[in-house]
Amino acid sequence: MKNIKIAIIGLGYVGLPLARLFATKYPVIGFDINQGRVKQLQSGTDSTLEVADDVLKEVLSDTPSMNKGLHCSYDIETITDCNYYIVTVPTPVDSTNRPILTPLYKSSETVGKVLKKGDTVIYESTVYPGVTEEECVPVLEKVSGLKFNKDFFVGYSPERINPGDKEHTVEKILKVTSGSTPEVGRKVDDLYASVITAGTHLAPTIKVAEAAKVIENSQRDINIAFVNELAKIFNLMDIDTGAVLEAAGTKWNFLPFKPGLVGGHCIGVDPYYLAQKAQEFGYHPEIILAGRRMNDGMGKYVASEVIKLMVQREIKIKASKMLVLGITFKENCPDVRNTKAVDVISNLKSYGADISIYDPWASKNEVEEEYDMQITNQLPKEKYDTIVLAVAHKEFLEIDLRGMLNPNGVLYDVKGILECEVEGRL
Repeated sequence: MKNIKIAIIGLGYVGLPLARLFATKYPVIGFDINQGRVKQLQSGTDSTLEVADDVLKEVLSDTPSMNKGLHCSYDIETITDCNYYIVTVPTPVDSTNRPILTPLYKSSETVGKVLKKGDTVIYESTVYPGVTEEECVPVLEKVSGLKFNKDFFVGYSPERINPGDKEHTVEKILKVTSGSTPEVGRKVDDLYASVITAGTHLAPTIKVAEAAKVIENSQRDINIAFVNELAKIFNLMDIDTGAVLEAAGTKWNFLPFKPGLVGGHCIGVDPYYLAQKAQEFGYHPEIILAGRRMNDGMGKYVASEVIKLMVQREIKIKASKMLVLGITFKENCPDVRNTKAVDVISNLKSYGADISIYDPWASKNEVEEEYDMQITNQLPKEKYDTIVLAVAHKEFLEIDLRGMLNPNGVLYDVKGILECEVEGRL
């Protein structure tokens, strides 16, 4: 594959690892409108921790080049001579859980300004079936003045990045690919196959690839919702849910899901994209939305369980001192997007508790900007009436949590990782 120059649009948790990987074989321009992010990457540092600094510096280039390597930029002029444009922007939902396609529209406008005859635009963002061809392509056509499948082509290859996972990195995850024509599909597949060691799967159409991605996380969401409901039932029966799941897991075909808070940019969002499209076709997706309701309500449930335990121990709720351990959406990762730990905190605050939040991974500024909450990256020295372990960061296993509690205090383990005796867990 000769004369390939790739532009990666969006340098976040998905875009940067992909740009780094492609840069080991091709000239790559990493483009992002966030100038602070670009300058940070140019210095060889990734605040998302998805790419180690030494690995990033191995591929970084100070200037655009026709040789392999990665040049990061916020200047649109640097991507004018690329012939593959890969869009990796976020696809969130709004406060009513309706899909927000604005980042896709804006990035498509950016690509449209530099699109040339023969170029291929590949989307990686998770969407409902039809978005690439029905929403993004018209923007590309309008801005570029070019004709789809005549002057330019598109592909879709859904991201499968698992933030914080250093084992299942991008090259080790099998990649689904697709194209707007059979020939383009094969070209897109060949491009990814040249760097993805785990292999690729060429889907017959873009819509099939879009649908495959959106159901991956919807399936996981529903399974977690099921065990969350089991946890509620067994807690009422005073039965250890973890012990039940361990026993049931001895059967060869029992799926090993655990109860918990379901947030993040994928599992907590993707089912709403599928549900939105289903409703446009006049179908109300009962199971998908029921799973979402169950998982979206777990923050409130955890808070209410904590309060019940405090009442049982005759701890005064109003102005009680609480410590919440963790605010990121998952363990050992700085990502705070759509974190459900915030739901636990907000519900506990509604009872009038005085809450401190300790997270050694999260960015203070990002949490304050996103959620208007103050956190500390240093373990407090105070004593607390209640401690809630909301995220399973490895650092929390090394803390003497009992030593941080006042007499008769409550220790609640949302993640079920603590070996010491606790008052409550999911």
